[in-house]
Amino acid sequence: MLALRRLPRFAPRLASVRGNATLEAAATRPEADASTPPPPSSVTAKSSATAGNGPVKGRKKATQAQVPREWCRPIAKGVEPAYDYALRYIVKDATFMRKELEQLRAAAEVEAKKPEGERDEAALQGMREQIRILEIQSEANLPDVRWKARNGSADMSAPIHRHLVEQQWREEGDLDLLMERIYQMNVVPDMLPELKPSFDLRIKYAEAPPKDNYLRTRVKRKLKQVEPGIFLVAEQTRRPPQLSMTLFHTDTRLYTLLMVDLDVPNPEDQSFTSYLHWLQPNVPLSAFTTAPTVPLDTHTPYVPPHPQRGTPYHRYVLLMLPQASPTEPIDIPVFQESERLGFNFRAFAEQYGFDGSRGGGAHMWREEWDETVSHIYQHTLKKEEPRFGKIPRMDPYAELKRTKKYL
Repeated sequence: MLALRRLPRFAPRLASVRGNATLEAAATRPEADASTPPPPSSVTAKSSATAGNGPVKGRKKATQAQVPREWCRPIAKGVEPAYDYALRYIVKDATFMRKELEQLRAAAEVEAKKPEGERDEAALQGMREQIRILEIQSEANLPDVRWKARNGSADMSAPIHRHLVEQQWREEGDLDLLMERIYQMNVVPDMLPELKPSFDLRIKYAEAPPKDNYLRTRVKRKLKQVEPGIFLVAEQTRRPPQLSMTLFHTDTRLYTLLMVDLDVPNPEDQSFTSYLHWLQPNVPLSAFTTAPTVPLDTHTPYVPPHPQRGTPYHRYVLLMLPQASPTEPIDIPVFQESERLGFNFRAFAEQYGFDGSRGGGAHMWREEWDETVSHIYQHTLKKEEPRFGKIPRMDPYAELKRTKKYL
């Protein structure tokens, strides 16, 4: 098996420099003065304007997805010799690794074409693993590649872009914040014993209405990304959320979408139970789909959150879990309204082969009762709204109080 190449020792330090200087938006670059040489001629004023580096007067500003910006040097050539040398070294090292990659691919192709009895499967597997590593290492330090991965222009068909986007999600706080909220609020273990997300799942709900008028439902509000664990009001979640996701596998796999309320009061045993708000199995997803490509209301339709009056805050958990078979659809019966209350996720997961430790996506938020919940009960659920209160405490001196203290 071939040994892995080590990156240059200064690569992590240089990556941090790039993160501060070249990977930020173009607007953060310092203004040029008379003593600063002009930038290279490869980036002209016209290309800068059309590439999104600055708005064009009299034109509608193009979005990032329509006209992605290109990487531009933070300083002109010749201003800082050390920076120029570092860029030349990075390009030279990338070129060397690309040549090594092509040689390794040719060797792996020759080995794969050998008859089955003569083929060295261990060596072939080692070469393929080395190819996968070199595909990433050969471009990992190129400034323009890192720029595209950080600024929303990543090509998810390229292994290096998938690697950098996943690294950013795992190491720069987004995944840490999600897992912190999930464990702090006891989603694990109250709902499932273990959860290891494998892709970035984000949701958007409408902005919160004015506090003095929650009932302005006809006013169209902008969608706003929801931070995991925050409080939303019932008026925001009356309609299903907009889902967006970033996956890191190129093959199409099937997932099941679930949304569960973990804190529905159960008067029979004076405790709490769960309520299934949403269920949609067999959702195909891959690195090339940033949103579900199938309707999400064809199975168990979305019921808006409706935290009951007199109860503490409710935890709402949204999961996108991988199915036991990534290619074979599963047949799950539609849950009727009477079956939603008391939904047992653990029994459901055992029956259909769901396991939070095998990856997937997750999100959660909290809600409390407000006056709009009454309208949801009246117009959406069309049933009487329950009211709850704290369980009265027993007075240990009640019997003594009923007796006469003095004769």
